[in-house]
Amino acid sequence: MNHTALQLLLAGLVVLPLVGALAALLPAPPGLRGKNPDQAVLRHGVTVTGVVLAAAIALAAGFDHGHPARMQATTDISWIPALGIRIHLGVDGISLPLLVLTALLTFLCALYSYFRMPTGPSPKAFVALLLTLEAGTLATFAVLDLMLFFLAFEMVLIPMYFLIARWGGAQKQAAAWKFILYTLLGSVVMLLGLLLIGLKSGTFDMVALVTDNGPKAQLSHTVQLLAVLAIGIGLAVKSPMWPLHSWLPDAHTAAPTVGSVLLAGVLLKMGTYGFVRIALPITPGGMHTFAPYLAALAAVGIIYGSLACLALVRKGAGGDLKRLIAYSSVGHMGFVLLGIASMTPTGVNGALFANIAHGLITGLLFFMVGALKDRTGSTDLDTLARSAPGPRPAGSGAAALLPAPSGAALYARAPRFGGLLAFGAVASLGLPGLAGFWGEMLAMFGAFRPAAGLSRPAFLTFMVLAGLGTLLTAAYLLLVVRRVCMGGSVDLAGAAVLGAADPDGETGADPDGTPASAPAVPDLARYEYASWTPLAALTVLAGLWPAALLGLTDPAVQQLLGGGK
Repeated sequence: MNHTALQLLLAGLVVLPLVGALAALLPAPPGLRGKNPDQAVLRHGVTVTGVVLAAAIALAAGFDHGHPARMQATTDISWIPALGIRIHLGVDGISLPLLVLTALLTFLCALYSYFRMPTGPSPKAFVALLLTLEAGTLATFAVLDLMLFFLAFEMVLIPMYFLIARWGGAQKQAAAWKFILYTLLGSVVMLLGLLLIGLKSGTFDMVALVTDNGPKAQLSHTVQLLAVLAIGIGLAVKSPMWPLHSWLPDAHTAAPTVGSVLLAGVLLKMGTYGFVRIALPITPGGMHTFAPYLAALAAVGIIYGSLACLALVRKGAGGDLKRLIAYSSVGHMGFVLLGIASMTPTGVNGALFANIAHGLITGLLFFMVGALKDRTGSTDLDTLARSAPGPRPAGSGAAALLPAPSGAALYARAPRFGGLLAFGAVASLGLPGLAGFWGEMLAMFGAFRPAAGLSRPAFLTFMVLAGLGTLLTAAYLLLVVRRVCMGGSVDLAGAAVLGAADPDGETGADPDGTPASAPAVPDLARYEYASWTPLAALTVLAGLWPAALLGLTDPAVQQLLGGGK
């Protein structure tokens, strides 16, 4: 595909969602209204996001895969000459997978919303905000000017705020305010760091700043330290890095289903992408100084997120499944930050792979938890576990440990739904052969042998903590499967037996010992198959064929870490 066609495709990716957002607010033409105006605007959202996804796939197909380190489909136009700000767009092997992931998840969210619109105000505003959010996210991954990056980075905050505040669940206003305050304050600090780089180097052009003998040569070590500190705070809030993560669980728990999918699937990736695109190549000296601290906080985040999830999954803790998956993101993104902090090609490639894997797997899990709430009216783990099998007849041996076949757990009530939920859980815990495995493994390999000048004993300690985190992750996700899908009672203070009798009635048994009846749970619907199958299929594909993604990212990472060479 020629350069002009690629230019148009990349520009279209950014502009088309904005045009679609404006069109969503206008009355639908008479021939496109369908049964009612609400249906028309939701169909408009599916159409626009579908066209954007098709453009992203065409861009990926036309991309020169033989030279993924070279910036392609570039557009470079002067915008504000007095400040040296340019409309500079481009895509390489680092940004291309994130562009496609964003377009895919937004399309699947629009498709899901067409059949399951969240409760709230007019669908017109919902679709317009969804498309504006897509435009800002795509622009973040496509722009090559520091000021445009900041504007795109901020552009997503207002749509997400309103999606949470107007279409969210309980405590939505408080969660929305917490989200906007944390991210805005972090962004103000980040802006200072970006301005410092631009003013000291004389340019905001990210491509020029990557080169060792280019404008970044004007950045002294002190300037790099200040810039990394300021930019890192803003990026860490969005990543989210412990201890700047506390806005995330509330935002995820209150957000509508599609809001949670996009927040976890693409918005969190903007922070880690900024570390790879800006902090690592433009301020390597400052990054080298702060790398051990970033790695330490990442390792703490991995352990903290896992322990928080274990606390939530305990019987009687009143844990919320949606909140648990939100805390799991803190741990998973800790692996991404650990890989970045190693400052090695292996670690950074692992971070980029883990980014994509997390978007696919956690997006699927949030879709399913939202659908589970629609079916049962709750995401409370204790409530979900009460639909468990009744106790088995007295006996001994292995048979006594198995759930009763007449039980009403999710496997029995909606087997395909329960099976897919279990698939998402084992993918999230990093089962070999699925996408979640490679990113975490490569991030730990990067920590095993960090960049020259970094303390190897310290990074080996962080690697061991990350390894412990993988075990804790497996523990809480398997417990989730046991409670929700198999109906087992779980008490981390003592023995856990599947289907065992429970004093508080969690087994769902009547006083006479017979299994209590449970309301029917509809199995997967057609629109759910359409919305979720691509995520499950790509999770398997990325796990079995990691070279497809690593072949794109590795040359670009090597060039970034090599000073543009």
